[in-house]
Amino acid sequence: MFIEVAKRLQHTEEYYFSKKLREIDELNKNGAKVINLGIGSPDLPPHPTVIETLSNYASLPNTHAYQSYKGVPALRSAIASWYDKYYQVKLNPDTEVLPLIGSKEGIMHICMTYLQEGDEALIPNPGYPTYSSAVRLTGAKGVYYGLQEANGWLPDLEALAKQDLSKVKLMWVNYPHMPTGAKADKAFFKDLITFAKTHRILLCHDNPYSFILTEQPTSLMSIEGAKDVALELNSLSKSSNMAGWRVGMLVGHHDRINEIMRFKSNMDSGMFLPLQMAATAALALDEEWYAKLNKIYRGRRQKVYELLQTLHCDFDESQVGLFVWAKVPTSYKDGYELSDEVLKRAAVFITPGGIFGSAGQQYVRVSLCTTEAVLQEAIDRIKAKK
Repeated sequence: MFIEVAKRLQHTEEYYFSKKLREIDELNKNGAKVINLGIGSPDLPPHPTVIETLSNYASLPNTHAYQSYKGVPALRSAIASWYDKYYQVKLNPDTEVLPLIGSKEGIMHICMTYLQEGDEALIPNPGYPTYSSAVRLTGAKGVYYGLQEANGWLPDLEALAKQDLSKVKLMWVNYPHMPTGAKADKAFFKDLITFAKTHRILLCHDNPYSFILTEQPTSLMSIEGAKDVALELNSLSKSSNMAGWRVGMLVGHHDRINEIMRFKSNMDSGMFLPLQMAATAALALDEEWYAKLNKIYRGRRQKVYELLQTLHCDFDESQVGLFVWAKVPTSYKDGYELSDEVLKRAAVFITPGGIFGSAGQQYVRVSLCTTEAVLQEAIDRIKAKK
């Protein structure tokens, strides 16, 4: 090639699932019919009223123009009402809410707004790989804090406080946690707020799994003082089955929202209005929607437990979210070895935990985003090839 990619990309690899999907496509072309239990993309549709709203607004002649960078008032108000109803968090829809084209873009917006060369950001290990890549693309350094099963996959804040945090500007946290499914209670969130205030660190809480198989949705922003030191990302991808629609949100202090808007306004031209109105309809759904969704996921989770028991993996049944995280048997070197073996022998793909960081090497993750019938077929294949 006669030119090189920018320095910022030279140590940024293609997303693991992007590469793995190509491999699975090749296997399928050769007749493998792989059952993919890796990616957490809901297979169920949104509520019919959401689809109807999208269709109705898309058919109007005056809904196809550029939109405001900060979203329409109806959507911002719906987000604020949703936070009030389910999280008991009061937000000003005009100043403390920012709709996003998916919360993944919000991770990049936050990093690009606050980080540059010489800065550091705390990143969970294991954790969502996008935190690492977004920090790296800014030129800042990611400093990994280890999470351990013995500590409930929560950070050891006392140990972190003993480190040199002088260059740390922000900290990524994510509860319910992906990939481990760990929960965090309000006592931990209070400690986290105190930690951030003490060390002058901006907390960035990524919260897309709070409605999936949880008893009560929780938000870091419900803790007193959170707006002073924290931002929270949320999404309709999992809770409303709208992953491909790319609808997310950022909430926090109006100063932070305005700062991030300075970056975001240079990156997009607003969200398609019919999508915004459909999202508004999704946010207005009552508890029955989430109850029905979770009933389906509970049934699927039992099948995933059976699959993991077939593979002699250990797992904690108190975990929540859209996946099941499990420790591989000691007969395997790591989760990659088990994942590769299951793919090769049974044409079933499960995610190796090592893609989420070194602390996940001995684990695998299985998605709940497929039917009980397909999960049973995966179990039958694995049993037949043992």
